[in-house]
Amino acid sequence: QVRLTESGGGLVQAGGSLSLSCVANVRTFGQFAMGWFRQAPGKEREFVASISTSGGIINYADAVKGRFSISRDDTKFTVALQMNNLKPEDTAVYYCGVGKYATYDTTGTQYTSWGQGTQVTVSS
Repeated sequence: QVRLTESGGGLVQAGGSLSLSCVANVRTFGQFAMGWFRQAPGKEREFVASISTSGGIINYADAVKGRFSISRDDTKFTVALQMNNLKPEDTAVYYCGVGKYATYDTTGTQYTSWGQGTQVTVSS
């Protein structure tokens, strides 16, 4: 069982930036695709971004394209999400997930482990 721990959330004004990090507890981290999802109050979980095992395939939700950037460091077993030009509608709990076959999955069903989530709040 892969265990994931997110960090980096917080409160920021609109237009500001935050960087989220997710650390895995397995040395086979490089064998897994990674992704970020978010869930706002009263809404369903939604896809944010994903990155393949090699880092060569990256996908973003339309709502965050051009503002968010996902990256991974397999030597540190981490995946990061750099969020720029944040908007109030980005307010949500952000979760990272891992799955061997999740590169193109935007529903979350191919992800086999999830972190506990980190709160991101963007004030207007």
